[in-house]
Amino acid sequence: MGLKRSTTAALLVAMLALTVGSVTAAADPVTAPPPQPSALPPAAAPLALFTLTTIPDSWQSRVDLRPQLEIFSDGKAVKIPDAVAADRAPDVPPGRISGHVPPEVLTAALAETRSLVAVDLGVPTATDQGSQIIDCMSQPPNEDVHLVVYAPQATEGLGAEQQAGRKRFADLYQKLLDAFVQDN
Repeated sequence: MGLKRSTTAALLVAMLALTVGSVTAAADPVTAPPPQPSALPPAAAPLALFTLTTIPDSWQSRVDLRPQLEIFSDGKAVKIPDAVAADRAPDVPPGRISGHVPPEVLTAALAETRSLVAVDLGVPTATDQGSQIIDCMSQPPNEDVHLVVYAPQATEGLGAEQQAGRKRFADLYQKLLDAFVQDN
């Protein structure tokens, strides 16, 4: 019985030594492995208030579906001009330009985006065309707006009101792109 107790005690001491050793090794920056970067963004990464995306025509070789512009609620913005470049080589890293959009433009854009929800933007008879998308992810999330215009350049099969709505959409899209001011 005494042997059993001493064996148990020795095992406990050995386990304790291993545990303390592994905690010390993990805390020691020299022996601890370097942290690996995550492929996912941080959980607290802010969502863009506006995201403008152009999807290419189906016959184009460009498969880059990144947004052209992301605007955050504080007005900070990231423009990705080569997101719509048809001739960018796939092995060339994408360019990102930091900047901002003035608050008065954001306020007007929010109002116009919300009013465009009630507008029939139509679907033209054209085929194999791309799309333009304005995503507005406001707070609270149940007020998100996702506007999609298929074949933005086409008018065949569209009524006058649909064409007018698509023009409003195109004007808003361009206004947000034009309002971007690059930071120095």
